[in-house]
Amino acid sequence: MATSELIYEGELRCKATHLQSDSIIVTDAPTDNQGKGQAFSPTDLLATSLGVCMLTIMGIEANKHNVNIDGAKISITKYMGTEPRRVIKIGVEAQIPNRNLSDRQKAALIEAGINCPVAKSLHPDLIQDVNIHYFLEV
Repeated sequence: MATSELIYEGELRCKATHLQSDSIIVTDAPTDNQGKGQAFSPTDLLATSLGVCMLTIMGIEANKHNVNIDGAKISITKYMGTEPRRVIKIGVEAQIPNRNLSDRQKAALIEAGINCPVAKSLHPDLIQDVNIHYFLEV
């Protein structure tokens, strides 16, 4: 079975439907590439996928250790190159709540995140600049 169905709606906009759940993602070309920039661009989704995958796999790892990382956040910065136009670097700034995590648990979470399936699927020339910070809740 297919994963998704994509429709070109015109004016550089596409609609992607996740077939199992009927969830929809709309994309637009970015303003620096003839688009309106009113939604995620395809390259935005690529970069965002890395962060979402990292959080998901870190969540799975946290569950294995009976650790709660609810509220963890990642900020993604996408860097574009030219000739050919492509993503050359993804900056990842992760903020993970430190709820009495041991050094071993922190290391396990970091290892899980940086080895998520999306991270391992990206070309090795694409720089993944990952910074993971732990914060104490107030």
